[in-house]
Amino acid sequence: MEKGVGLRLKEEDEVPIYHRDVKSTNILLDEKHRAKVSDFGISRSVAIDDTHLTTIVQGTVGYVDPEYLQSSHFTGKSDVYSFGVVLIELLTGGKPVSILRPQEVRMLGAYFLEAMRNDRLHEIIDARIKEECDQEEVLAVAKLARRCLSLNSEHRPTMRDVFIELDRLQSKKQGAQNQAENCEEHTHIQIAIPESMSLSYYSPYTVVENSSFSPDSKPFMIHKTL
Repeated sequence: MEKGVGLRLKEEDEVPIYHRDVKSTNILLDEKHRAKVSDFGISRSVAIDDTHLTTIVQGTVGYVDPEYLQSSHFTGKSDVYSFGVVLIELLTGGKPVSILRPQEVRMLGAYFLEAMRNDRLHEIIDARIKEECDQEEVLAVAKLARRCLSLNSEHRPTMRDVFIELDRLQSKKQGAQNQAENCEEHTHIQIAIPESMSLSYYSPYTVVENSSFSPDSKPFMIHKTL
């Protein structure tokens, strides 16, 4: 999962930009499969010291921050809410809005939060995610998404916090993969041979010399270094 899916993190001395329409169809992949956010048609830049933008509510149903809907005040945390919906789309494979769900949970955000409250996350996770992804990592992303979807914007992380957490998860996964590769590289095959045979060094195998040999001996044994 691409860290922050290309949402650019502002530095303290940069002018903040509110995208205002973060959604899965506005996230594109380049030739190297790097995610980039597109469609800045309704985005707005604000002064560094401004805490929010007061405007007529705009955005896509299912992704719009409920707090923004009620107050018409858009903040950086409103983009975070929308990104949370993108995360749970990836986790569940569900649509942001579905009439097939009960009315109170037609919005994917509400549906996901209800499942988390009732410990039913495993019931709504996409089958491919269950099969192909580490479940500890899936749970960590789900918890991050839950924070992004908090109805109180003060309880949501910043986009920078989201980036840091996704980066941590990605680094942890990469570290585990590297460790697994190292284990494979250190796999040794022991070969039983007659005493009369002389062998030279044969990488990457470890040769066991001076071993008794009989027709019943197994030709090799594999020992994995854990």
